[in-house]
Amino acid sequence: MVTIKRWGNSMGIVIPKEIVEKQHLREGDEVVISVFKRGNLKDVFGKLKTKMSGQEFKDLARKGWESSSDREFNKR
Repeated sequence: MVTIKRWGNSMGIVIPKEIVEKQHLREGDEVVISVFKRGNLKDVFGKLKTKMSGQEFKDLARKGWESSSDREFNKR
C-alpha cells in the first residue's frame, strides 16, 4: 500500500524499497500500474438497508454456489 502525496500541482507515490528490489526496478524503467482505492467497510455496512439477518444475507450471497464439501457429497 502506498499513499498519494502532492508534488507541486501534481500527485505522486513513492514505490516501497521492497517492491523496487523484488521487481528489479531501476531509474528510467517504464512500468504499468493498476490503481485501486482502498475501501472502508464501515461505509458499506452503514448503507445496507435491509431487514435481513446477517445469516440470511450470507445465505443469499451463497445461493447457487456449491462448496467443495457439497461437490464431494454430490459425487457419491
